[in-house]
Amino acid sequence: MDCGLALLLAGLLGLLLGQSLQVKPLQVEPPEPVVAVALGASRQLTCRLTCADRGAAVQWRGLDTSLGAVQSDTGRSVLTVRNASLSAAGTRVCVGSCGGRTFQHTVRLLVYAFPDQLTVSPEALVPGDPEVACTAHKVTPVDPNALSFSLLVGGQELEGAQALGPEVEEEEEEPQGDEDVLFRVTERWRLPPLGTPVPSALYCQATMRLPGLELSHRQAIPVLHSPTSPGPPNTTSPEPPDTTSPEPPDTTSPEPPNATSPEPPEAASPEPPDTRLPGAS
Repeated sequence: MDCGLALLLAGLLGLLLGQSLQVKPLQVEPPEPVVAVALGASRQLTCRLTCADRGAAVQWRGLDTSLGAVQSDTGRSVLTVRNASLSAAGTRVCVGSCGGRTFQHTVRLLVYAFPDQLTVSPEALVPGDPEVACTAHKVTPVDPNALSFSLLVGGQELEGAQALGPEVEEEEEEPQGDEDVLFRVTERWRLPPLGTPVPSALYCQATMRLPGLELSHRQAIPVLHSPTSPGPPNTTSPEPPDTTSPEPPDTTSPEPPNATSPEPPEAASPEPPDTRLPGAS
């Protein structure tokens, strides 16, 4: 019995010891193993260790990367990354010790850029256009698992649209000094017939998916009526003809000609000849 009891106690002790070794007294905020921060933004990582004798030592360390600003006191260490650049990405390790035991917690910092800068080509569609392209500017990372595109109609993916694969290029702007290099990514689709009635617009949606983060931007692509299709008939009634009678012709008789006879020529008789005899006075 003594031997059996000893074995039982040893087993219980081993079990308790194993459980204690599995305890992770380090508390890290945020707790995720990968933390995303936007380019130019700031982020804090806080690490705490509770120690029974209050003698805990905690410190952040960087692995082949710029660590950032660190403030540490008993049982706590705060790492602040300000104005994050792409070079700030990398692994940080919080190391804590208590009573001769050492603990550590690893965090990978991921810096991303995803501004709301989408352009489409063509800027407007007409039925029969074979392709459409959508470009996201000044982005990183460009891994297809992180950055994806969708062509939508009515809030759903356009059925029958064939994605031709993304094209990745560096932005044409020359980086200044320590400025980060960003990319533009273009996705193209071969378009199916748009059906009837033709939708008023399609939408390009770009989505960035990172651990603990999902962001989307959307750009409208108006759909115009085909220039060869007649427009809808003009159903407005034409203005009625002017049914007012034209002004009647002037039926007043012209003034009659002047019927007064011209004055007759003066008919005064000539004076009679002198009939007196010569010599008479």
